[in-house]
Amino acid sequence: MPNPLDLTRVVAMSAAQTVIESGHLERRLSELVALRTESQNPAQAAVLKQYLSEMMRPMLLEMGFDVGLHENPVAQAPPLLLASRVENSDLPTILIYGHGDVTHGQDNQWDAGLSPFAAKAIDGLIYGRGTADNKGQHLINLMALKTLIELRGSLGFNVKVLIEMAEETGSPGLAEFCAAQRDALAADVLIASDGPRLMPEVPTMFMGSRGAVNFDLEVRLRNRAHHSGNWGGLLADPATILVQALASLTDARGQIKIAEWRPSSLTPDIRAALARLPTETGGDEVIDPNWGEVGLTSNERVFGWNSFAVLAMKSGVPDAPVNAISGHASATCQLRFVVGTDADGIVPSLRRHLDRKGFHQVHIIATDKVAFQATRVNPDNPWVNFVASSLEHSTQSAPHILPNLAGSLPNHCFSEILNLPTIWIPHSYRGCAQHAPNEHMPIALLHQAFSAMVGLYWDLGETKGPNTTVATAPSNKTAN
Repeated sequence: MPNPLDLTRVVAMSAAQTVIESGHLERRLSELVALRTESQNPAQAAVLKQYLSEMMRPMLLEMGFDVGLHENPVAQAPPLLLASRVENSDLPTILIYGHGDVTHGQDNQWDAGLSPFAAKAIDGLIYGRGTADNKGQHLINLMALKTLIELRGSLGFNVKVLIEMAEETGSPGLAEFCAAQRDALAADVLIASDGPRLMPEVPTMFMGSRGAVNFDLEVRLRNRAHHSGNWGGLLADPATILVQALASLTDARGQIKIAEWRPSSLTPDIRAALARLPTETGGDEVIDPNWGEVGLTSNERVFGWNSFAVLAMKSGVPDAPVNAISGHASATCQLRFVVGTDADGIVPSLRRHLDRKGFHQVHIIATDKVAFQATRVNPDNPWVNFVASSLEHSTQSAPHILPNLAGSLPNHCFSEILNLPTIWIPHSYRGCAQHAPNEHMPIALLHQAFSAMVGLYWDLGETKGPNTTVATAPSNKTAN
Protein backbone atom coordinates (compact mmCIF):
# COMPACT_ATOMS: atom_id res chain seq x y z
CA MET A 1 0.00 0.00 0.00
CA PRO A 2 1.51 3.36 -1.02
CA ASN A 3 2.40 5.95 1.55
CA PRO A 4 -0.46 8.50 1.74
CA LEU A 5 2.12 11.28 1.44
CA ASP A 6 3.21 9.78 -1.86
CA LEU A 7 -0.20 9.61 -3.51
CA THR A 8 0.35 12.74 -5.58
CA ARG A 9 3.48 11.22 -7.05
CA VAL A 10 1.49 8.06 -7.76
CA VAL A 11 -0.97 10.16 -9.73
CA ALA A 12 1.89 11.66 -11.75
CA MET A 13 3.33 8.25 -12.52
CA SER A 14 -0.14 7.04 -13.50
CA ALA A 15 -0.37 9.94 -15.96
CA ALA A 16 2.97 8.84 -17.40
CA GLN A 17 1.61 5.32 -17.85
CA THR A 18 -1.43 6.68 -19.67
CA VAL A 19 0.83 8.49 -22.16
CA ILE A 20 2.86 5.30 -22.65
CA GLU A 21 -0.22 3.17 -23.29
CA SER A 22 -1.58 5.68 -25.81
CA GLY A 23 1.43 5.16 -28.09
CA HIS A 24 1.87 8.92 -28.35
CA LEU A 25 5.59 8.77 -27.59
CA GLU A 26 6.27 6.41 -30.48
CA ARG A 27 4.11 8.41 -32.89
CA ARG A 28 5.78 11.68 -31.98
CA LEU A 29 9.23 10.09 -32.29
CA SER A 30 8.33 8.82 -35.76
CA GLU A 31 7.49 12.38 -36.82
CA LEU A 32 10.87 13.64 -35.63
CA VAL A 33 12.80 10.78 -37.25
CA ALA A 34 11.12 11.48 -40.60
CA LEU A 35 13.03 14.75 -40.98
CA ARG A 36 16.39 14.11 -42.64
CA THR A 37 18.40 16.36 -40.33
CA GLU A 38 21.90 15.31 -41.42
CA SER A 39 24.13 18.16 -40.28
CA GLN A 40 27.09 16.67 -42.17
CA ASN A 41 25.17 17.07 -45.43
CA PRO A 42 25.09 20.71 -46.64
CA ALA A 43 22.05 19.92 -48.80
CA GLN A 44 19.94 19.47 -45.64
CA ALA A 45 20.47 22.98 -44.24
CA ALA A 46 16.80 23.91 -44.73
CA VAL A 47 15.66 20.73 -42.97
CA LEU A 48 17.79 21.57 -39.93
CA LYS A 49 15.90 24.84 -39.52
CA GLN A 50 12.61 23.08 -40.24
CA TYR A 51 13.16 20.76 -37.27
CA LEU A 52 13.31 23.74 -34.94
CA SER A 53 10.55 25.82 -36.54
CA GLU A 54 8.03 23.07 -37.32
CA MET A 55 8.70 20.44 -34.66
CA MET A 56 10.21 22.00 -31.55
CA ARG A 57 8.74 25.52 -31.63
CA PRO A 58 5.03 24.53 -31.81
CA MET A 59 5.46 21.90 -29.12
CA LEU A 60 7.12 24.32 -26.73
CA LEU A 61 4.65 27.13 -27.44
CA GLU A 62 1.81 24.75 -26.58
CA MET A 63 3.56 24.10 -23.24
CA GLY A 64 3.64 27.79 -22.38
CA PHE A 65 7.25 28.54 -23.32
CA ASP A 66 8.56 31.73 -24.84
CA VAL A 67 10.45 30.51 -27.91
CA GLY A 68 13.10 32.19 -30.00
CA LEU A 69 15.07 30.98 -33.03
CA HIS A 70 18.56 32.48 -33.17
CA GLU A 71 21.11 32.76 -35.91
CA ASN A 72 24.29 30.85 -35.23
CA PRO A 73 27.29 33.05 -34.34
CA VAL A 74 29.31 30.98 -36.80
CA ALA A 75 28.56 31.84 -40.42
CA GLN A 76 26.73 29.12 -42.38
CA ALA A 77 26.13 27.04 -39.24
CA PRO A 78 22.52 26.11 -38.46
CA PRO A 79 20.32 28.13 -36.07
CA LEU A 80 19.65 27.41 -32.42
CA LEU A 81 16.43 27.40 -30.41
CA LEU A 82 16.18 28.93 -26.95
CA ALA A 83 12.93 28.64 -25.02
CA SER A 84 12.01 29.55 -21.47
CA ARG A 85 9.11 28.97 -19.11
CA VAL A 86 9.46 31.07 -15.97
CA GLU A 87 6.76 30.38 -13.38
CA ASN A 88 8.35 32.34 -10.54
CA SER A 89 11.78 33.93 -10.30
CA ASP A 90 12.17 32.52 -6.79
CA LEU A 91 11.88 28.93 -8.03
CA PRO A 92 14.85 26.83 -9.17
CA THR A 93 15.63 26.83 -12.89
CA ILE A 94 16.83 23.85 -14.89
CA LEU A 95 18.42 24.00 -18.33
CA ILE A 96 17.59 21.24 -20.80
CA TYR A 97 19.76 20.65 -23.88
CA GLY A 98 19.30 18.48 -26.93
CA HIS A 99 20.37 18.26 -30.54
CA GLY A 100 18.08 17.53 -33.45
CA ASP A 101 20.78 16.85 -36.03
CA VAL A 102 21.90 13.33 -36.89
CA THR A 103 24.76 11.64 -38.69
CA HIS A 104 24.52 10.42 -42.29
CA GLY A 105 21.63 8.05 -42.83
CA GLN A 106 23.75 5.37 -44.56
CA ASP A 107 20.54 4.34 -46.30
CA ASN A 108 21.91 1.43 -48.30
CA GLN A 109 23.47 -0.27 -45.27
CA TRP A 110 20.36 -0.83 -43.19
CA ASP A 111 18.80 -4.28 -42.94
CA ALA A 112 16.07 -5.23 -45.39
CA GLY A 113 12.78 -3.59 -44.51
CA LEU A 114 14.44 -0.77 -42.53
CA SER A 115 15.07 2.82 -43.58
CA PRO A 116 16.87 5.47 -41.51
CA PHE A 117 14.18 8.13 -41.87
CA ALA A 118 11.09 5.97 -41.52
CA ALA A 119 10.75 4.79 -37.93
CA LYS A 120 9.68 1.17 -37.58
CA ALA A 121 9.01 -0.97 -34.51
CA ILE A 122 10.15 -4.61 -34.66
CA ASP A 123 10.51 -7.07 -31.79
CA GLY A 124 10.50 -4.45 -29.05
CA LEU A 125 12.86 -2.04 -30.81
CA ILE A 126 12.01 1.14 -32.69
CA TYR A 127 14.45 1.71 -35.55
CA GLY A 128 15.39 5.00 -37.17
CA ARG A 129 18.17 7.55 -37.35
CA GLY A 130 17.95 9.74 -34.26
CA THR A 131 15.85 7.38 -32.15
CA ALA A 132 18.81 7.11 -29.77
CA ASP A 133 20.97 10.07 -30.79
CA ASN A 134 19.37 12.42 -29.93
CA LYS A 135 15.77 13.00 -31.02
CA GLY A 136 14.35 10.25 -28.84
CA GLN A 137 16.28 11.45 -25.80
CA HIS A 138 15.23 15.10 -25.77
CA LEU A 139 11.70 14.12 -26.81
CA ILE A 140 11.41 12.02 -23.64
CA ASN A 141 12.38 15.00 -21.49
CA LEU A 142 10.08 17.46 -23.25
CA MET A 143 7.13 15.06 -23.23
CA ALA A 144 7.66 14.45 -19.51
CA LEU A 145 7.39 18.22 -18.91
CA LYS A 146 4.27 18.36 -21.10
CA THR A 147 2.65 15.54 -19.14
CA LEU A 148 3.09 17.33 -15.82
CA ILE A 149 1.94 20.69 -17.18
CA GLU A 150 -1.25 19.06 -18.45
CA LEU A 151 -1.72 17.20 -15.16
CA ARG A 152 -1.26 20.01 -12.64
CA GLY A 153 -1.21 23.19 -14.72
CA SER A 154 2.29 24.10 -13.57
CA LEU A 155 5.70 22.56 -12.93
CA GLY A 156 6.78 24.17 -9.67
CA PHE A 157 10.11 25.19 -11.21
CA ASN A 158 11.42 27.14 -14.17
CA VAL A 159 12.76 25.58 -17.37
CA LYS A 160 14.98 26.75 -20.19
CA VAL A 161 15.46 24.64 -23.30
CA LEU A 162 18.38 24.88 -25.73
CA ILE A 163 18.24 22.83 -28.93
CA GLU A 164 21.06 22.94 -31.49
CA MET A 165 21.36 21.38 -34.93
CA ALA A 166 25.12 20.92 -35.33
CA GLU A 167 26.31 18.61 -32.55
CA GLU A 168 27.37 15.94 -35.03
CA THR A 169 29.74 18.44 -36.66
CA GLY A 170 31.30 19.58 -33.38
CA SER A 171 28.67 22.12 -32.22
CA PRO A 172 30.07 25.14 -34.10
CA GLY A 173 28.84 28.37 -32.54
CA LEU A 174 27.41 26.79 -29.40
CA ALA A 175 30.16 28.05 -27.09
CA GLU A 176 29.92 31.55 -28.57
CA PHE A 177 26.13 31.48 -28.26
CA CYS A 178 26.28 30.41 -24.61
CA ALA A 179 28.77 33.17 -23.84
CA ALA A 180 26.63 35.80 -25.56
CA GLN A 181 23.39 34.54 -24.00
CA ARG A 182 24.79 33.87 -20.54
CA ASP A 183 22.00 35.80 -18.81
CA ALA A 184 19.24 34.24 -20.89
CA LEU A 185 20.64 30.76 -20.16
CA ALA A 186 21.19 31.34 -16.43
CA ALA A 187 20.03 28.34 -14.41
CA ASP A 188 20.75 26.34 -11.29
CA VAL A 189 21.65 23.10 -13.05
CA LEU A 190 21.80 21.44 -16.46
CA ILE A 191 19.79 18.22 -16.61
CA ALA A 192 20.05 16.80 -20.11
CA SER A 193 20.13 13.48 -21.91
CA ASP A 194 22.55 12.00 -24.42
CA GLY A 195 24.81 8.98 -24.68
CA PRO A 196 24.12 5.43 -23.51
CA ARG A 197 23.35 3.74 -20.24
CA LEU A 198 25.85 1.18 -19.02
CA MET A 199 23.08 -1.43 -18.90
CA PRO A 200 19.75 -1.11 -20.73
CA GLU A 201 17.56 -1.70 -17.69
CA VAL A 202 19.43 0.46 -15.13
CA PRO A 203 19.53 4.29 -15.17
CA THR A 204 22.91 5.95 -15.64
CA MET A 205 24.15 9.40 -14.68
CA PHE A 206 27.34 11.17 -15.73
CA MET A 207 28.69 14.64 -15.04
CA GLY A 208 31.12 15.19 -17.90
CA SER A 209 32.53 13.65 -21.06
CA ARG A 210 35.70 12.84 -22.94
CA GLY A 211 36.90 15.48 -25.33
CA ALA A 212 37.51 14.84 -29.01
CA VAL A 213 39.81 16.23 -31.67
CA ASN A 214 39.90 15.13 -35.31
CA PHE A 215 42.75 15.62 -37.74
CA ASP A 216 43.98 14.29 -41.08
CA LEU A 217 47.46 12.96 -41.74
CA GLU A 218 48.54 13.33 -45.35
CA VAL A 219 51.57 12.35 -47.41
CA ARG A 220 51.56 14.08 -50.81
CA LEU A 221 54.66 13.28 -52.87
CA ARG A 222 53.49 13.63 -56.47
CA ASN A 223 50.55 14.92 -58.45
CA ARG A 224 49.83 11.61 -60.15
CA ALA A 225 50.30 7.86 -59.85
CA HIS A 226 53.12 5.96 -61.60
CA HIS A 227 53.26 2.40 -62.95
CA SER A 228 54.23 0.07 -60.09
CA GLY A 229 56.42 -2.05 -62.34
CA ASN A 230 58.34 0.64 -64.13
CA TRP A 231 58.75 2.75 -61.01
CA GLY A 232 58.53 0.24 -58.16
CA GLY A 233 61.66 0.46 -56.02
CA LEU A 234 62.49 3.90 -57.37
CA LEU A 235 59.62 6.04 -56.08
CA ALA A 236 58.64 6.32 -52.44
CA ASP A 237 55.18 4.96 -51.65
CA PRO A 238 53.16 7.56 -49.69
CA ALA A 239 50.86 4.88 -48.26
CA THR A 240 53.81 2.97 -46.81
CA ILE A 241 55.18 6.14 -45.25
CA LEU A 242 51.77 6.98 -43.80
CA VAL A 243 51.12 3.59 -42.23
CA GLN A 244 54.59 3.63 -40.68
CA ALA A 245 53.82 7.04 -39.18
CA LEU A 246 50.46 5.81 -37.89
CA ALA A 247 52.10 2.75 -36.39
CA SER A 248 54.44 5.00 -34.41
CA LEU A 249 51.53 6.60 -32.54
CA THR A 250 50.53 3.40 -30.73
CA ASP A 251 51.84 -0.09 -30.24
CA ALA A 252 50.20 -3.17 -31.72
CA ARG A 253 47.49 -3.25 -29.04
CA GLY A 254 46.62 0.43 -29.31
CA GLN A 255 48.61 1.77 -26.34
CA ILE A 256 49.37 5.45 -26.94
CA LYS A 257 53.10 6.21 -27.36
CA ILE A 258 52.99 10.02 -27.36
CA ALA A 259 53.71 11.06 -23.78
CA GLU A 260 51.57 14.21 -23.98
CA TRP A 261 48.56 12.10 -25.00
CA ARG A 262 48.68 10.02 -21.82
CA PRO A 263 46.46 11.62 -19.15
CA SER A 264 47.35 12.34 -15.55
CA SER A 265 43.85 12.19 -14.10
CA LEU A 266 43.25 8.49 -13.43
CA THR A 267 43.47 9.01 -9.69
CA PRO A 268 42.69 6.45 -6.97
CA ASP A 269 39.25 7.98 -6.31
CA ILE A 270 38.33 7.79 -10.00
CA ARG A 271 39.57 4.20 -10.18
CA ALA A 272 37.53 3.33 -7.09
CA ALA A 273 34.37 4.81 -8.62
CA LEU A 274 34.91 2.94 -11.88
CA ALA A 275 35.56 -0.33 -10.05
CA ARG A 276 31.98 -0.29 -8.76
CA LEU A 277 30.48 -0.19 -12.25
CA PRO A 278 29.50 -3.13 -14.46
CA THR A 279 31.56 -3.97 -17.54
CA GLU A 280 28.79 -5.35 -19.75
CA THR A 281 28.45 -3.71 -23.16
CA GLY A 282 24.69 -3.95 -23.31
CA GLY A 283 24.80 -5.42 -26.80
CA ASP A 284 26.30 -8.22 -28.86
CA GLU A 285 29.78 -6.68 -28.85
CA VAL A 286 32.55 -8.52 -27.04
CA ILE A 287 35.31 -6.47 -25.43
CA ASP A 288 38.75 -7.28 -26.87
CA PRO A 289 40.78 -8.37 -23.82
CA ASN A 290 44.13 -7.66 -25.47
CA TRP A 291 43.39 -4.16 -26.69
CA GLY A 292 44.14 -0.89 -24.95
CA GLU A 293 46.33 0.22 -22.08
CA VAL A 294 47.92 -2.66 -20.13
CA GLY A 295 47.14 -2.63 -16.43
CA LEU A 296 43.79 -0.86 -16.75
CA THR A 297 40.35 -2.37 -16.40
CA SER A 298 37.91 -2.05 -19.28
CA ASN A 299 36.05 0.74 -17.46
CA GLU A 300 39.29 2.60 -16.82
CA ARG A 301 40.22 2.36 -20.49
CA VAL A 302 36.95 3.83 -21.74
CA PHE A 303 36.05 6.32 -18.98
CA GLY A 304 39.44 7.19 -17.47
CA TRP A 305 41.93 7.07 -20.36
CA ASN A 306 42.55 8.39 -23.87
CA SER A 307 41.98 6.44 -27.07
CA PHE A 308 43.29 6.94 -30.60
CA ALA A 309 41.45 5.71 -33.68
CA VAL A 310 41.99 5.79 -37.43
CA LEU A 311 38.54 6.59 -38.77
CA ALA A 312 39.33 6.29 -42.48
CA MET A 313 42.29 5.79 -44.85
CA LYS A 314 42.76 6.30 -48.54
CA SER A 315 45.46 5.73 -51.14
CA GLY A 316 44.98 5.01 -54.79
CA VAL A 317 41.51 3.88 -55.88
CA PRO A 318 40.25 1.46 -53.19
CA ASP A 319 37.16 0.38 -55.14
CA ALA A 320 39.13 -0.35 -58.32
CA PRO A 321 42.84 -0.88 -57.57
CA VAL A 322 45.32 -0.51 -60.40
CA ASN A 323 49.01 -1.39 -60.68
CA ALA A 324 50.27 2.04 -59.75
CA ILE A 325 52.10 3.79 -56.94
CA SER A 326 49.78 6.53 -55.78
CA GLY A 327 51.05 10.08 -55.48
CA HIS A 328 49.41 10.66 -52.12
CA ALA A 329 47.83 8.96 -49.11
CA SER A 330 45.69 10.25 -46.26
CA ALA A 331 44.09 9.12 -43.03
CA THR A 332 41.40 10.72 -40.88
CA CYS A 333 42.22 10.26 -37.20
CA GLN A 334 40.66 11.02 -33.84
CA LEU A 335 41.81 11.30 -30.25
CA ARG A 336 39.23 10.95 -27.48
CA PHE A 337 40.69 12.40 -24.33
CA VAL A 338 39.84 12.83 -20.67
CA VAL A 339 40.50 15.60 -18.17
CA GLY A 340 44.24 15.71 -17.46
CA THR A 341 45.18 16.08 -21.14
CA ASP A 342 46.41 19.42 -22.49
CA ALA A 343 43.84 19.86 -25.26
CA ASP A 344 45.68 22.73 -26.93
CA GLY A 345 48.86 20.68 -26.99
CA ILE A 346 47.46 17.62 -28.79
CA VAL A 347 48.29 18.64 -32.35
CA PRO A 348 51.63 20.37 -31.54
CA SER A 349 52.82 17.31 -29.62
CA LEU A 350 51.87 15.14 -32.60
CA ARG A 351 54.00 17.33 -34.88
CA ARG A 352 56.97 17.05 -32.52
CA HIS A 353 56.56 13.26 -32.37
CA LEU A 354 56.43 12.85 -36.14
CA ASP A 355 59.49 15.03 -36.60
CA ARG A 356 61.45 13.08 -33.97
CA LYS A 357 60.59 9.87 -35.83
CA GLY A 358 61.71 11.31 -39.17
CA PHE A 359 58.24 11.60 -40.68
CA HIS A 360 58.72 15.13 -41.98
CA GLN A 361 56.71 14.28 -45.11
CA VAL A 362 53.59 13.60 -43.06
CA HIS A 363 51.46 16.73 -42.89
CA ILE A 364 48.86 17.37 -40.20
CA ILE A 365 45.63 18.93 -41.35
CA ALA A 366 43.53 19.92 -38.36
CA THR A 367 40.00 19.23 -39.58
CA ASP A 368 38.63 20.43 -36.25
CA LYS A 369 39.93 22.55 -33.54
CA VAL A 370 39.21 20.68 -30.31
CA ALA A 371 35.58 19.99 -31.11
CA PHE A 372 34.65 19.05 -27.58
CA GLN A 373 36.61 19.77 -24.42
CA ALA A 374 37.00 17.11 -21.74
CA THR A 375 35.00 17.80 -18.59
CA ARG A 376 34.50 16.05 -15.30
CA VAL A 377 32.29 17.72 -12.68
CA ASN A 378 32.57 16.59 -9.05
CA PRO A 379 29.74 14.07 -8.50
CA ASP A 380 29.70 14.84 -4.78
CA ASN A 381 27.15 17.65 -4.95
CA PRO A 382 23.54 17.96 -3.79
CA TRP A 383 22.04 17.93 -7.29
CA VAL A 384 23.60 14.56 -8.07
CA ASN A 385 22.21 13.07 -4.87
CA PHE A 386 18.80 14.58 -5.55
CA VAL A 387 18.57 13.21 -9.09
CA ALA A 388 19.94 9.80 -8.08
CA SER A 389 17.34 9.50 -5.31
CA SER A 390 14.50 10.34 -7.64
CA LEU A 391 15.63 7.93 -10.37
CA GLU A 392 15.95 5.12 -7.84
CA HIS A 393 12.49 5.87 -6.48
CA SER A 394 10.97 5.67 -9.98
CA THR A 395 12.85 2.65 -11.33
CA GLN A 396 13.67 0.70 -8.14
CA SER A 397 17.25 0.57 -9.42
CA ALA A 398 20.12 2.61 -8.03
CA PRO A 399 21.63 4.50 -10.99
CA HIS A 400 25.17 3.90 -12.17
CA ILE A 401 27.13 7.12 -11.66
CA LEU A 402 30.07 7.80 -14.00
CA PRO A 403 32.72 10.50 -13.61
CA ASN A 404 32.34 11.17 -17.34
CA LEU A 405 30.89 9.75 -20.53
CA ALA A 406 33.22 7.81 -22.83
CA GLY A 407 31.91 9.75 -25.81
CA SER A 408 32.03 13.48 -26.37
CA LEU A 409 29.49 16.22 -25.77
CA PRO A 410 29.57 20.02 -25.60
CA ASN A 411 29.40 19.84 -21.81
CA HIS A 412 32.11 22.49 -21.43
CA CYS A 413 29.61 25.06 -22.77
CA PHE A 414 27.51 24.47 -19.67
CA SER A 415 30.06 23.54 -17.00
CA GLU A 416 32.71 26.11 -17.95
CA ILE A 417 30.98 28.94 -19.82
CA LEU A 418 27.69 28.93 -17.89
CA ASN A 419 29.34 27.59 -14.70
CA LEU A 420 26.57 25.07 -14.03
CA PRO A 421 26.60 21.70 -12.31
CA THR A 422 25.85 19.31 -15.15
CA ILE A 423 23.92 16.06 -14.90
CA TRP A 424 23.33 13.85 -17.91
CA ILE A 425 20.73 11.08 -17.77
CA PRO A 426 21.12 8.97 -20.94
CA HIS A 427 18.05 7.31 -22.42
CA SER A 428 19.79 4.82 -24.66
CA TYR A 429 22.21 1.87 -24.33
CA ARG A 430 25.60 0.90 -25.76
CA GLY A 431 24.14 -1.52 -28.31
CA CYS A 432 21.86 1.09 -29.92
CA ALA A 433 23.95 1.40 -33.14
CA GLN A 434 24.12 5.18 -33.00
CA HIS A 435 26.16 6.58 -35.94
CA ALA A 436 25.73 3.19 -37.64
CA PRO A 437 23.11 1.36 -39.70
CA ASN A 438 20.08 0.06 -37.79
CA GLU A 439 20.12 2.68 -35.03
CA HIS A 440 17.34 1.90 -32.60
CA MET A 441 15.77 2.52 -29.21
CA PRO A 442 14.37 -0.32 -27.04
CA ILE A 443 10.72 0.51 -26.46
CA ALA A 444 10.93 -0.73 -22.87
CA LEU A 445 13.81 1.67 -22.23
CA LEU A 446 11.87 4.51 -23.88
CA HIS A 447 8.95 3.90 -21.55
CA GLN A 448 11.03 3.48 -18.39
CA ALA A 449 13.04 6.62 -19.12
CA PHE A 450 9.88 8.64 -19.73
CA SER A 451 8.34 7.53 -16.43
CA ALA A 452 11.60 8.27 -14.60
CA MET A 453 11.74 11.81 -15.99
CA VAL A 454 8.11 12.44 -15.05
CA GLY A 455 9.05 11.31 -11.54
CA LEU A 456 12.14 13.52 -11.46
CA TYR A 457 10.27 16.61 -12.59
CA TRP A 458 7.50 15.88 -10.09
CA ASP A 459 10.02 15.59 -7.27
CA LEU A 460 11.67 18.83 -8.32
CA GLY A 461 8.35 20.65 -8.40
CA GLU A 462 7.37 19.31 -5.00
CA THR A 463 10.66 19.81 -3.14
CA LYS A 464 12.15 22.75 -5.09
CA GLY A 465 15.48 21.01 -5.42
CA PRO A 466 18.19 19.30 -3.39
CA ASN A 467 17.84 21.34 -0.22
CA THR A 468 15.08 18.96 0.78
CA THR A 469 14.81 15.22 0.30
CA VAL A 470 12.63 13.24 -2.03
CA ALA A 471 10.84 10.12 -0.99
CA THR A 472 13.81 7.78 -0.61
CA ALA A 473 17.60 8.05 -0.54
CA PRO A 474 19.69 5.94 -2.90
CA SER A 475 20.90 2.80 -1.22
CA ASN A 476 23.93 2.44 -3.52
CA LYS A 477 24.54 5.13 -6.10
CA THR A 478 27.06 3.07 -8.03
CA ALA A 479 25.45 -0.35 -7.76
CA ASN A 480 26.55 -3.10 -10.08
